[in-house]
Amino acid sequence: MEILAFVDGSQVDPIYFDFSYLAVPEAAGAKAYRLLTKALEDTSRMGVAKLTMHQREYTVFVRPRQQGLTLHTMFYSNEITNVAEYGRHDEARLNPQELKLAEQLVETLAADFNSKQYRDEFRERLGALIEARSKGKTVAVAPQAAPAHVIDIMQALKKSLAATGAKQEARPEVGRPVAATAGRRQRRKAG
Repeated sequence: MEILAFVDGSQVDPIYFDFSYLAVPEAAGAKAYRLLTKALEDTSRMGVAKLTMHQREYTVFVRPRQQGLTLHTMFYSNEITNVAEYGRHDEARLNPQELKLAEQLVETLAADFNSKQYRDEFRERLGALIEARSKGKTVAVAPQAAPAHVIDIMQALKKSLAATGAKQEARPEVGRPVAATAGRRQRRKAG
């Protein structure tokens, strides 16, 4: 591995992270590994390095994480798709009441991140489908979802807040998991 630079971690948008690898030192390099980890933690920096893996050269980020080093292969800038409309704001004026409701919704659903709360439900359903089919069971096909129609944002926020409030009254726990379905990740990122 050849270190090219040490950059401020806050300057690197996570959109540039591709695959992640946990780096573990060999016995002879344990002290150097610990020194680099501690230095990166103390300076809030991450390394940018070149390395060869699987008979190919990669540019990677070397980032301290949980007292170890994590390597992230890098998406190059030409692999990040630019969309002309992204980040543009139309001429719509934000109503202060709508903004307050939106912020209230965000605060109502605020929670600490816990990766164990989220799971790949698609993969679980696919596994169950394969299991059922291997046992000779018949599986019903799910109906196609109709395209969503555009709704009034103010009405949607009020409805969402009302539903969230009713759920919280019935079950006063904070930080409930939110169901998430993840599909296969595409190689090219939009950004």
